[in-house]
Amino acid sequence: MTITLNGQKQTVPGSATILDLLANLGFGGRPVVVELNRQALLPREHASVPVNEGDVIEVVQITAGG
Repeated sequence: MTITLNGQKQTVPGSATILDLLANLGFGGRPVVVELNRQALLPREHASVPVNEGDVIEVVQITAGG
């Protein structure tokens, strides 16, 4: 299926969850903010929210520093 990820069209496997997508992108276990179709998701939702055809997803990694 095709989604828009951080402004770029991308093909991802069907029947994936947000958690699956994050793992495939190398963000597994890292603190991130995920927005799905302009709605922020809570981290506890990542495992249960499916990725669907045409979704617009923004992923921002949280970093700290001085």
